[in-house]
Amino acid sequence: MGLRSLSDYRVLVLPGLYSSGPEHWQSRWQRLYPGFERVEQDDWAHPQLAAWSARLDQARARDGRPVLLVAHSFGCLTAAYNLAREPHGVAGVLMVAPADPDKFGVAADLPHAKLPCPALMIGSSNDPWMSASNAALWARRWGARFIDGGALGHINAESGLGDWLFGQSRLQELVELAQSAHRQPQWA
Repeated sequence: MGLRSLSDYRVLVLPGLYSSGPEHWQSRWQRLYPGFERVEQDDWAHPQLAAWSARLDQARARDGRPVLLVAHSFGCLTAAYNLAREPHGVAGVLMVAPADPDKFGVAADLPHAKLPCPALMIGSSNDPWMSASNAALWARRWGARFIDGGALGHINAESGLGDWLFGQSRLQELVELAQSAHRQPQWA
């Protein structure tokens, strides 16, 4: 098998609390890459790991192509929870500005071990939803490479990132990591 490009993957977008508005980088990426699919939730105001994960399961089941997850805030927690339950078919996950599991009372429900696929986590040094040190701790638990994105707040629309080219570069890096992992014997 040759090298894969982003277009060889199904990209599922996992927003956090209240979804991502039109100027959020996730929404902008969906406009740039029309094939990206947002995982919609029934209740964006009251996130529940099991319900949000079940909705992700439904989205994953609609297509058998390898999946990349692009998660923000509570979407990061949903991705980790979901992967711990069903890793098959997920080639990698990009986690951006994860929400603090303790603030939502879900830390005990999340995996405390390496995720079963390549993972990158981008945190902010002044994120009001999770300190960079706590994000780095969760990244270590999950075997994700932690990337300090600088002082970007919650890395959302208020951060004024536009199409967030740095994040797009990290997504391309994830494609390369997923391809490398796929070539390893445990992914054969």
